[in-house]
Amino acid sequence: MKIDLNCDLGESFGTYTIGKDEEMMKFVSSVNIACGYHAGDPLVMKRTVTHALENNVKIGAHPGLPDLQGFGRRIMKVSPEEAYALVQYQIGALLGFTKAQGGSLSHVKPHGALYNMAAKDPVLAGSIARAVYDLDPGLTLFGLSQSELTKAGEEIGLKVAHEVFADRTYQSDGSLTPRSHANAVLHDEQEVEEQVLRMVDKQEVVTADGEVISIKADTICLHGDNTAALNLAKRLYSTLRE
Repeated sequence: MKIDLNCDLGESFGTYTIGKDEEMMKFVSSVNIACGYHAGDPLVMKRTVTHALENNVKIGAHPGLPDLQGFGRRIMKVSPEEAYALVQYQIGALLGFTKAQGGSLSHVKPHGALYNMAAKDPVLAGSIARAVYDLDPGLTLFGLSQSELTKAGEEIGLKVAHEVFADRTYQSDGSLTPRSHANAVLHDEQEVEEQVLRMVDKQEVVTADGEVISIKADTICLHGDNTAALNLAKRLYSTLRE
């Protein structure tokens, strides 16, 4: 059995540093690099690509809504045409940095509100999938497990990775608990580990209200901006290898 462990990185901006990117790369197999809309800037993007290549991890674009102040986690109404363009624009930016350093992109994972909106909105999901496919049909599209986004990717002919979250709680419809809720993020490392193992071994997860639902787990996400991310990455890396 193989499972991918991914992390959202490159989310620093200017003089502001978020996460421990270089250390995290030693314990994950894929990284999703912010492309300047919700976080990141050209220098941060370039440096993050460099570190990813040095650590031999798969590089993915992490496009978000144009919302630096809200870290891309605020809902914005965008038309299908806008969604297509803003996703393709950001992928292209990261592709440039990656190609210039002799690397290649492996995947695309939308960020934050864009990701969660596309999980439920088939029109938005279709625009994102088309933006990826038209740029490079060989890219893998990461999306919330069994969501409209993974469905759109499969329908257009992309390889998709059904994503699950190590440190987030779930609702009965398979969506993530909104961050505005107190129980949205898991902080206990043992609880995180148990959830991950259940998702990988049994392809199921216990929701916030105690219901057991089926999921597909191709890749597991750790959030780089979580203060406990590095410890969690080390623990899950060790547990999954065992």
